[in-house]
Amino acid sequence: MKTSALLLALPSILANFSLPASADSTAGIILSTKCRGGYNINIWQNYNSGELLYRATSPNGNLSLGKGTSQATEGVRVYKFRNRNYEYSVWDGTLDNPQAGTLEVYKNNRIVMKQACRKS
Repeated sequence: MKTSALLLALPSILANFSLPASADSTAGIILSTKCRGGYNINIWQNYNSGELLYRATSPNGNLSLGKGTSQATEGVRVYKFRNRNYEYSVWDGTLDNPQAGTLEVYKNNRIVMKQACRKS
């Protein structure tokens, strides 16, 4: 029941929260993942400013965010991006498998989605 409700809500989450953030020749890709559910996540970093950029494509739409943060948590790098009440966390690997990862989406600090990912 929760999964089907989430799948119905995701198109509106992704469609309503798309922001412009440029990733072009001024930025380099630092992480590319393919996640369950058809989510493709790319993290870019601007060469000059160091700004982190988030790009996601999925069957539910595309999402582009800027002004991300990066931190090491439990020996794994985590990239976080915020958009209004939503926070997107992309885990770059796991302690057991550096080629794996996780996409987590929170709304008002409560998890609404968690998908397993693989680096591509």
